[in-house]
Amino acid sequence: MDINPSTRPKFFERLSSILLRKPEDREQLIQLLHSAHERKLLDADALSITEGALAASEISVRDVMVPRAQMQVIDIGAPLEAIVAQFNHTAHSRFPVVDGSRDNVIGLLLAKDLLRHGKEKFNLRDWLRPAVFIPESKRLNVLLREFRVSRNHMAVVVDEYAGVCGLITIEDVLEQIVGDIEDEYDFDEADDNIRLDQTGRYRVKAQTPIGDFNALLGTHFSDEGCHTVGGLVLNHLGRVPKRSELVELEGLRFQVLRADGRRLYTLFVSRAQDADGAA
Repeated sequence: MDINPSTRPKFFERLSSILLRKPEDREQLIQLLHSAHERKLLDADALSITEGALAASEISVRDVMVPRAQMQVIDIGAPLEAIVAQFNHTAHSRFPVVDGSRDNVIGLLLAKDLLRHGKEKFNLRDWLRPAVFIPESKRLNVLLREFRVSRNHMAVVVDEYAGVCGLITIEDVLEQIVGDIEDEYDFDEADDNIRLDQTGRYRVKAQTPIGDFNALLGTHFSDEGCHTVGGLVLNHLGRVPKRSELVELEGLRFQVLRADGRRLYTLFVSRAQDADGAA
């Protein structure tokens, strides 16, 4: 939000006059923030970020973490060539390292540490950094503060029995605060998986079953190798695509609307000829 220095005192005086109503609870505070937005004291991005920051104190790690089944790990016995290939393939900056089981995380391996490895014999244990373990009930605002203080970017999530149940990164936490900016229609929170927007493109959640997608768009994608639209794109590329990346399949153009380093969330889908004609 751009605030002219010459108008800053006036801006804060107006904002203070609204907040001086002393909201009695979080709901009233949110209403005051929306009132400030309606009076053009806050732009849409600032309002969204503020709401996300407030919501972080009510969201637990278990609601955001990458589940255990989807965790990508490195086994302590993996050869150097396989480890390098995994870093290159995923473009991740760090991995948890396990010894035999995902319940036995023995440390973290950072890509920047791996780059320092010379030509001497490689021993993965020599390059491990301590892993941080947190309970699944921890609130995101508390975790974000701990990440900042400790300068850690990843934590292993454990349940009450000390079993590993997931993984969370600082990017996952920040996305809960600023991620809604990318989705002006709040589509990720909607119940429907496919929506036609005003531009003529389909907004499609990555979790949409291929059968539902075929039925609506008249396509014939097979669901034998994967079951969702996101899986279809991931299988075609062999990696997680970046935001705005384009993929064309069977006359359809898939454009990534929302994704992070591990997951694909939302896509724009249009007929390739329609997209070319509009270009």
